[in-house]
Amino acid sequence: MKRFAGETPIGRKRRARKMARLLADTHPDAHCELDFTTPLELAVATILSAQTTDVRVNQVTPVLFRKYRSAADYASADRAEMEAVLRPTGFFRAKTNSLISLGQELLASHGGELPGKLDELVKLPGIGRKTANVILGNAFGVPGITVDTHFRRLTNRFGWVREDDPVKIESLVADLIEKRDWTMLSHRVIFHGRRVCHARKPACGACTLAAACPSFGTGPTEAAPAAKLLKGPRARELAVAAGVDPELVPAAAVLASPDADES
Repeated sequence: MKRFAGETPIGRKRRARKMARLLADTHPDAHCELDFTTPLELAVATILSAQTTDVRVNQVTPVLFRKYRSAADYASADRAEMEAVLRPTGFFRAKTNSLISLGQELLASHGGELPGKLDELVKLPGIGRKTANVILGNAFGVPGITVDTHFRRLTNRFGWVREDDPVKIESLVADLIEKRDWTMLSHRVIFHGRRVCHARKPACGACTLAAACPSFGTGPTEAAPAAKLLKGPRARELAVAAGVDPELVPAAAVLASPDADES
C-alpha cells in the first residue's frame, strides 16, 4: 500500500467514495445475478449458490421453483426427489437438508413467510450473514453489504480495509460508504471482481480504478495484456471506459463467462 502510505481516515473515506462512484460508472449493469421472483426464491437460490456459480444455480432453480412454491412445499419435500434436482449444484445432500429445514422453521416460527430482519434471518437454517444481506438488499430493499470472496479480495486491494473477517469488513466498509449505496456497491464490487480485478491476475492496465487503487501493478499494467484479461459481454466497453483500445480485447473474452468464482 505504498501508493497511499500515510493516508488519513478522512482521506480513505474520500478515496473510497470516489472509487464507489467510478464503479457505478463502470458497471451500470450491476445487479443480483440470481434469478428470483419472491424473497423465498432468493433465499433458496442464495443457499444453493454456495460452492457453485450463479449460472449453474439459475439452470436448476426453474425446475425447483415450479415444484416447490412455498415454505410448506419445502418442509414436506421428498428428500430423494429434491436431491435429484439439486445434484448439479454440488453438496446437494447438505443443501437439501438446509432447504427442508428452512421450510420447517419458517412454518414453525414465521407463519410460512420469510422474515425481513437480519437478526431473524441469520437464525434460519442455511442462512448466514452474507446470505441475509443478499436477501435484505435485493428482496426487501433494506441496504446491506454482501461480503463474498470478491468483495473481501477487492476491498483489501483497494486499501479500504486490511481485514479477512467478513463481519469486520462489513462494518468497516459501512463506515466508508453511505448506507443508501450499500446494496448496489456490493453488486458493483462483485461485478468488478468477476470481470476486471481477478484473483490471480487483475487487469490493472484496463481498469477504471487504476489511479485510485493502491494495488495497481498487481496485474499487468500495459494496455494490451491487461485488455486480454477482461471478461464478459461488456468487456470491450470496459476497455473503452479505462481508455484502452477495445480492439485489444479478444472475442473469446467477450464470450467468456465472468461467473466463475475464484478463491
